[in-house]
Order: sequence, then structure tokens, then C-alpha cells
Amino acid sequence: MALLDEEALTHRILDHVAAGTTDLADETWREPVEHYRCPDRLRQETELVLRRRFVAYCPSVALPRAGSYIARTAAGTPLVVLRDREGQVRAFRNACRHRGAALVAGCGTATSLVCPYHGWVYRLDGALRHVADDHGFPGLDRATHGLVPVTAVERSGLVFVSQDGADAGELADLPEIVLSDQMLLDSSTDVVEANWKILVEGFLEGYHIKATHRSTFFPFGYDNLNVVESFEQGSRVVFPFRRIEGLRDVPSDQRSLDGLVTTVHHVFPNVMVARLSHHTAVVVLEPDGVERTNVVTYRLTNEAGADESHATRDAKFVEMGNEEDRDMARSVQQGLSSGANEFLEFGRFEGAIIHFHRQLAALIA
Repeated sequence: MALLDEEALTHRILDHVAAGTTDLADETWREPVEHYRCPDRLRQETELVLRRRFVAYCPSVALPRAGSYIARTAAGTPLVVLRDREGQVRAFRNACRHRGAALVAGCGTATSLVCPYHGWVYRLDGALRHVADDHGFPGLDRATHGLVPVTAVERSGLVFVSQDGADAGELADLPEIVLSDQMLLDSSTDVVEANWKILVEGFLEGYHIKATHRSTFFPFGYDNLNVVESFEQGSRVVFPFRRIEGLRDVPSDQRSLDGLVTTVHHVFPNVMVARLSHHTAVVVLEPDGVERTNVVTYRLTNEAGADESHATRDAKFVEMGNEEDRDMARSVQQGLSSGANEFLEFGRFEGAIIHFHRQLAALIA
């Protein structure tokens, strides 16, 4: 998918600044409130989208070497994703083939996966290597008792997993996000008492900047001024900083947007890649119930060898705004139970959100 190049993007932003305008969608959208509160709707989203499609699980740099692994529940399924001895990314259901215990938790590095319950050992390719006191299991076929795999591929610096064996061709429309050259700073998980779609929506529009981020983001950026480009796998939303106006007198061939915009790639359905001034955040929104989401964030430098202190300071500032967004998501979820609204109304300023809901509805239908 070809997105606007830097020169065209700069021209569009400066035109919006001069005119006091923003990108507009062709239509509005009404999303039923029940889609944020209904367990059956979440079941459909999980089975027909989050498990069936390729979903970004983590940045590739979070698995830097052979034996690196990340274990968590994704779309209701305990998974472990790792890098094997040949450098290939693999994914398995995180369950021992003996009694089903989880093999690992969190993240780390291992030469093999050892069940903490009875000590069964699996190689990094998932094969069952050792059964403690195996004479107690006469006739056990180790070849059929390896870990159960799920499909994993790497694209654009991200690791994607499909639990139902999707065709990797569906990623052909994914823009080049360029995450391969970064270093991982840290990762964290926050629990937010809100439906996962509310959190997706918060990343995809700048209509709320002044009201929600009055003392954090708004002093440096604009309210309701965005460039929005959508594609099959999601959208790119660009949030310019006020200092971009300094480019007006710079020749076009000498302009650079580095440090002048925040770029958010929505990697459909539930992942955001946000490139900020000094760091990049990969945010995975894992539903953990209709009104609860695990927000898994990986923070990276923008380039290999970058000054980590600048990236860390940048991330700490952004976290203040992120907490404002999470508080608002909680407030929205509570408000949906009031009975005040039958639908949520998304306007023409919120085109990336409309595109998200249109894709989701089509897949479920």
C-alpha cells in the first residue's frame, strides 16, 4: 500500500493549518452500543476476526535472539511465541501435552521449554524431547505429542499470529512500517475496564485533543487537525505538532517531518504502531472480557543506536496523555450502561474509526 510521501504529506498538513481544516470522511457512522456490551458480539469478534486473521503479536525486536519468548493470552488463547535456533519465529498453544499446564509466563530466554508441573521438556521447534520417568507412559508416541503450533510470520518488523491458519497473503496490503532497526526499551501491561474497541477508537482521531489533553498534548499540537489514509489492513493517522509551521520557508527538497508529527498506524484489528519524536510504541489491545482490555505496550527507540535517555523521557511524557485516554475509555464504558445512547455517533472527523468499524462489520457479516 503506497501512502503519501513526506513531501505530499507536508503540503497537506500545511494546507490544513493555513485553512483551519482537517481530512474528512465521506460519511458518518452509527455503531450500536450493544456491540460494546454484548458477550455474543465479543465471541463473534474473537472467533471470526481476532483468531481467524493474522494479528500482530509483538515487534520482532522483542524476540532478539534464539530462545527469546513472549507468553500471554491472545484472543482468549494462551500462546507462547518464540525464536528458534535457526532464527525463525514460531508460535504454539502454551499448554503441556501431558496435563495442560502453561510452560512459560511473561517473557524471557530459554534453551528449551520445560513444564513446571511434571518436567516434560520441549525443544524450541515444539517437539517433545523428554518425558520424566517415561516408563510410566507405555506406548506414548512422542512424535504426536509435541506442542500444538499456530501460524506465525514476520512482516514490517512485526510478528503476526493466526490461530486458525489464515493465508499470509492477507498481509500484502500492509504498508512498510519499518520497525526492524529499533531497540526495545521496555514493555508493560495495563488493565483497562473498557471494551477493546473503545481503546482502538481513542488512537484514531484528533477531535478530542483539546478537551482531553488540554495540558499534555494540546500545547504542542492541534485540535482536530489530522491526515487520515486508510487501507485494507487499517489506517495511518498523522498528528502534526505546531512547530511544523517552521517548514513553510524551507525548500520542499530540504524538508523533514522528523520530530514534527506523531504517526499512528492502525494495524487491523487491535494493534497500534505510534512513532513519536524520540520513540515508537507498539500497543496491542487484548480483549479480556466485554468490558476489560489488557493494554500491552512495547516501547522502542526510533533508530538503532539512538540516545535511550531521549526516548525514555519522550515515553514518560506520552504516558501522561495515555493515562488520560485510558481514563476516558473507562468513562465511556460506564456511560454506555446508562441507557442514554442506543448508538455511538462517529462524524466525518473520525474517518479512521469509521473505516475500522466498516472492516469489522464486513468480516463478522
